Formats: sequence, C-alpha cells, structure tokens
Amino acid sequence: MPQRAATIVGGGIGGLAAAVALHRRGWRVEVLERAPEFTEIGAGISLWPNALHALEALGLADPVLALGAAEAAGGVRDRRGRWLSRTDNAELTRRFGHPLVVLHRADLLRALTEALPADSLLPGSEVSAVHDDGRSVVVEHRGGESRADLVIGADGLRSVVRRALWPTAAGPRYAGYTAWRMVTEPLAAPPAEGAATWGRGERFGYTALPGGRMYCFATASLPAGTASGSSEYAELLRRFGAWPDPVPALLAAVPADAVLRHDLYDLPPLPSFARGRVALLGDAAHAMTPNLGQGACQALEDAVTLAHCLDGTPDVTAALHSYDLLRRPRTRAVARRSARLGTIGQLSWPPAVLLRDTAARLTPTRATLRSMAPVLGWTPPAAEVTR
Repeated sequence: MPQRAATIVGGGIGGLAAAVALHRRGWRVEVLERAPEFTEIGAGISLWPNALHALEALGLADPVLALGAAEAAGGVRDRRGRWLSRTDNAELTRRFGHPLVVLHRADLLRALTEALPADSLLPGSEVSAVHDDGRSVVVEHRGGESRADLVIGADGLRSVVRRALWPTAAGPRYAGYTAWRMVTEPLAAPPAEGAATWGRGERFGYTALPGGRMYCFATASLPAGTASGSSEYAELLRRFGAWPDPVPALLAAVPADAVLRHDLYDLPPLPSFARGRVALLGDAAHAMTPNLGQGACQALEDAVTLAHCLDGTPDVTAALHSYDLLRRPRTRAVARRSARLGTIGQLSWPPAVLLRDTAARLTPTRATLRSMAPVLGWTPPAAEVTR
C-alpha cells in the first residue's frame, strides 16, 4: 500500500497526539497550526488514568510521567475548609492502573512535538477552507494548499473545519460561569494535598506541579463577557482572598500578571464526528466544561482510537465511521457528566448548597471511586499505536 497522508488542522494536544499515532503507523503527517509557534501558556493540566493509558499506547507515558507530579491525595472542601470528600491516589492507581498526574500544558505539548519530525509541524498556517475534490481532501491555508487522504479537525471550540463541513451545527454555548487559571511561584512548603473548595456560586481549586509550584483555578457564576473592574488578579483577591487556608497564601504566590481568565463553553452534540474523509477530534468535536478534568484526556482517547480504526481498513471513510461509532456516545456521556458536576459546584442558593455539601460528606469514598469507573476505566483498543 502506498504511504497515506494526513493533514491535521490544529496543533494542540489532541491534534499532535493524532499526528504521533499516525506517524508511528507509517503515515505521512503534517500539522497546521494557526499560531506562530507550537506552545501552551500559563496553566496546568490533569491527566487521569484513562489519559495515561492513551499515552502508553502512544509510547509516551513514561516521559510524560517524568514531567508531572502525582499527589498523595485530594478532594473537595466546603467554604469553611472542612473536607466533604477525599480521594487516595494510590487507590486510583490500584483500581485504574495509573494515578492522577498534573503537569504544565507546555511540557505535555513539548513531549508530543518532540515525537514528530520537525518538518511535519507547520506553525503560522491559518486554515481558510476545507473541501473534498474527489481525489483528495484539500486544505487551503496561509502557506498554500495541502492535499491528503485524511483531514483531522483538531482546531478547538471554534473549529474552522467544523464550520466548513458541518455548517448547520449549533455553535458553542456558554456554561454560565467564568474561570481563572494560574500557576504560583515555587513554594517553600506547598500543600501536601490538592483540593477543590466549593462556595456559593464560586469555587477555588489547587493541585501540585513539579518544583514546588501549584496550579490553581477558580470559577464564578457571571454573565458571559463580564469584565473585571480592575485587574484579574485584583478580582481574585476580592473574591477569594479571605477563603480558608491555603487559598490566601497561594494567591500571594501568584504573579499579578500571570492570571488567565476565560468564559467557559461547551458544544451541543453533533450528529457525527466524521464526514467523508474528514474527522473531528477533541474540542472541535465535543468541547466540554473542565469540571471532570477530561477535555484533553478525551482528546488523547480520540487520537488513539482514530489511529486504531484506520489500522483496520484501507477505506478511510469506513474507518472514520467506526471512529464515530466508538467515540461519540462516550464523549457525549462524559460531557453530560461534566456539565452536571459544574451545575452542582456552582450552586448558590443556601438551602441547595447545604444539601449538596451534606450529600457529598455522607457519600462513602468507595462509592465515589466506583462512580468514576465509567470515565477513568477506559483502556485503548486492542491494537497498540506503537505496533
């Protein structure tokens, strides 16, 4: 069989993972990235056991694990700092084969780019059109025109590929709350456990990164597009500066100019993730809220599954149909679960908050872990990508 070619639109985690998976199967790949370089800025990422199984299939689990930090335990606290639920990372490993690992997004992106030929990475290649001319799929971009046997749209929430091939699909919808993300400077005595603290219409979470740094995130229920009165850092201090320890100390260790803020959106379900020889992957297919920490994890699953389906047949269209049947029901279920958790976490009416916190406190840890099995218990298809 002649070498097959794939063009991946989008150089984020999902697009690069798909490129690695196909490259190691002998495909000629190119990754078109709109930005002038392949990089991620300013935030951490949680890799749950299912994501690490996907990275294992890509042959990258060990180098990625070396870049991250696995906490001993974590959980959820109430606004007064009392524990509502706790999770033991050793138990996660026992049940699902890997711990929860947190690292900087830029480090994960670098591990993925280093697994690809340098000439396959094309930054500054903003895509303007995608169409199938019968012989190949054509992608028009700033650098010219690319022709391929397969095009993968991994270009995020506001995907150009999705708009081109799914023009009538509903656009992103606002989740009802905004989010801040930040990384502290190294701390002399970082917290031993991570936690998400639930308030009334607000949340603040933190988890460890290597080198004594902490990745922090916060949410607040606000109308979309709401601007802070001053700086985002000042807004965080106003909202969370008097929250239980260690939140004030963590905020004090955050550089004032290093706070990222984004309104949160998800994507209404699509009728299919595939059309002809074009497939959608990651946020372009199923953008979800970050409440389960599964956005990038599901994109990694997508990449491994897509490569596996393409292994099974020379017919790209048939392979993408199989990919759609495998991925769409699962990602839809994970997205729904994440949205529900966000709704619960953002409750603000005092009686509802009391009921939520009481229910969380009374739920046994083993029941919580058991409920996570449908998400975290995923393992790759039988044929390994590194074969």
